[in-house]
Amino acid sequence: MIDRCPARAVLAGLILTSACSADDGPTGPSAAPPAAVAPPSGAAFLEKAWPGHPEWLAMLADIVVVGDRLGGNDGWFRKAATRTRFDWKSTRSALDRDGDGSIARAEFAGSDADFARLDLDRDGSLTAADFDFSPQPAPPGLSLFGRADRDGNGKITREEFESVFRAMDSGGLGFLSRADIEQALTPPPRIARGVPAGQGGPTRPTLLRSFVRRELGAFPPGPSLDDAAPDFTLRTVDGKEEVTLSKLIGPKPVVLIFGNFTCGPFRGQAGNLEKLHRRYQDRATFLMVYVREAHPTDGWRMENNDRVGVAIPQPRTDDERRSVAQVCNRTLNLGFPMVVDSIDDAVNDRYSGIPSRLYLIDRRGKVAFKSGRGPFGFRPAEMEHSLILLLDRIAAEDAAREPHG
Repeated sequence: MIDRCPARAVLAGLILTSACSADDGPTGPSAAPPAAVAPPSGAAFLEKAWPGHPEWLAMLADIVVVGDRLGGNDGWFRKAATRTRFDWKSTRSALDRDGDGSIARAEFAGSDADFARLDLDRDGSLTAADFDFSPQPAPPGLSLFGRADRDGNGKITREEFESVFRAMDSGGLGFLSRADIEQALTPPPRIARGVPAGQGGPTRPTLLRSFVRRELGAFPPGPSLDDAAPDFTLRTVDGKEEVTLSKLIGPKPVVLIFGNFTCGPFRGQAGNLEKLHRRYQDRATFLMVYVREAHPTDGWRMENNDRVGVAIPQPRTDDERRSVAQVCNRTLNLGFPMVVDSIDDAVNDRYSGIPSRLYLIDRRGKVAFKSGRGPFGFRPAEMEHSLILLLDRIAAEDAAREPHG
């Protein structure tokens, strides 16, 4: 484990640089521009050279090899895919009573509302397509959402939406044309702070520094599917009470949400998280654990944070972290309890929650769902699928235990 030894991380990076041929290639007038050559994947190299290698090593390899082009198929994002008891194979085996390869409404014992949430393509039955959460191209509407969400809290109010309408109605005619909408859905490219024009992301030194400081994620992988959820006791965001996880387990499943204020994708999901809580708060317990900042001003600073006024250095004490968590709590106003991890990141290291992650814990205290690492693996809709199916199973178990006659 290297979480307390940055020197070893740097040494491993130097070794990987040589092993994976991570140099930038030939230079000079005849050389192809860097963007024209897809770099090899360090994580792919490791899969062949060292099956079963730790997640942190895959991430370090691709920081060295892929650099500013890191994506959802690189580093530890590649290894840390979502794990759930309720994938299509297990769900079909449990619910497809007529064996026709799909699950009709009559085969699902839950409510119409729950079935509709599972039926992603809205064709009236559940099939493999409804369980496919593989990465897709970002829908054009996201750019409009980002433009409207001016305070960066993941929710668009009526006032914010009307403000965007007025800005798009440049002629003051009281209506929007098709060209206005097309322009709004085709935003200009956005460049991260400090990155030269024409480059796509942060430099390798920036990524390596964030990696060593554990702002890209925790080195331990966290509990596996069906493991007992590690217990913890943390103080609430106001510091007045303590919450112990094991005391929450039993009556209802527990949804654990890890996140921080400077993680833009986490803030962007705040409205979805609040709606999940409102939808299932009577049947599940929700708890957020506030963790280390992903994009502090003294680390990998992000332009989208600056745009909405989120400019926060990395907290150095428990009190500083709690103060930032309080700002996050007021701004996002999620509606469910928030506790704050200690400055030594003890709970994050047990769950690998930085920068954001989702867990679903059943009534026996076992992990029933574990999302991939954020931001790429942080998909509340995917967790909702597993939550609905876990609640359906709980209802069936409770009904079987009831006396008959």
